Amino acid sequence: AIICLTLGSGFFIFGGNQKMKNITLKNKGIKTFLDFLARVAISAIFISAIPGKIAGFGRTVEYISSKGIPDPIASILLVGAIICLTLGSGFFIFGGNQRIGSAFLLLFLIPTTLIFHVFPFHQRAVFMNLGLIGGLLISALREPK
Repeated sequence: AIICLTLGSGFFIFGGNQKMKNITLKNKGIKTFLDFLARVAISAIFISAIPGKIAGFGRTVEYISSKGIPDPIASILLVGAIICLTLGSGFFIFGGNQRIGSAFLLLFLIPTTLIFHVFPFHQRAVFMNLGLIGGLLISALREPK
């Protein structure tokens, strides 16, 4: 069976057998738009975290310190986190090469997950972050356009 979905001036063609092995998006403009939309969606969680880290800098440093990290290092790590979130989101959404953005966001996300969500284990946060890590790795490993 072949399924066609019309959207604006473009269309999707999903074809193949019952297993739907080959799913093809024929319109390059729609592919580009959906790629951009996906990057915005992935970045939304990171972008939304930036204002709270800046506005509540002192409280966030205290929270980082509560995990056994000394205050001066916690402050430096928080500045680094804000930089990684800001540059990572910007490069990931708007950069010609999303690998740079993916790298910045992974540099923030992997240690954050390990430090704040593994001990004690916060299942929902760990699995959400694993999903984000997976999406960022896919983006980092795909061929540049």
